[in-house]
Amino acid sequence: MAGPPRGGSAGGRDGSAGGAGWRAGLAGGRGWPASSPMLHFMADSGAAEPVPQYGAGTPDGFRRLWTPHRMAYIKGEKKPGDPSASAGCPFDHIQDLPDADGLIVARGALVFAVLNLYPYNSGHLMVCPCRHVADYTDLDDAETAALASFTKTAMKILRAVSGAQGFNIGMNMGGVAGAGIAGHLHQHIVPRWGGDTNFMPVIAQTKVLPQLLAETREVLAAAWKEGG
Repeated sequence: MAGPPRGGSAGGRDGSAGGAGWRAGLAGGRGWPASSPMLHFMADSGAAEPVPQYGAGTPDGFRRLWTPHRMAYIKGEKKPGDPSASAGCPFDHIQDLPDADGLIVARGALVFAVLNLYPYNSGHLMVCPCRHVADYTDLDDAETAALASFTKTAMKILRAVSGAQGFNIGMNMGGVAGAGIAGHLHQHIVPRWGGDTNFMPVIAQTKVLPQLLAETREVLAAAWKEGG
């Protein structure tokens, strides 16, 4: 595919992508000035029509998928400010909710398994201690054993239900190590399949998930009760 001229635009000197015909096709009927130096349309989440945005820049070969709803995750909204305090911790909060509302798949006396709200793959589980504890070394022997047992059960269930071919399993200890919620220990169990890393996450930074979280929880919870 031929790139834009070295002048920085993909057409005329006014920053258009092919002159008046392109401007008429893009902005025609919407009332936007055809002589604007740069007009970009952003599709906001849930918007019926693209949102016009004037500005300056060099057109390239990429399309943009704007996801402003993810700013809540990026900014850390609703995350506990004090890692030592359980108040505001989502892992503590969901234990007081019905399983379906909190996406909890299975509960034990010392640990529980819950779906990740921002899954890397379908069936991305986390095993957490019921007690609010941040560091793996702070678990007692019974909690450590329960965490390991739940992890093994989660692997068996995911293999049986979804045919998982492999797993990424691990913990991020501390915010500097990548822990999104550092105050409450949680072990990730991510099922993997051949080809699950494709152009969508690598190029488009977008995960395509074939099943809604509530449906995934139902399937896993039922399998856990039968074979867990």
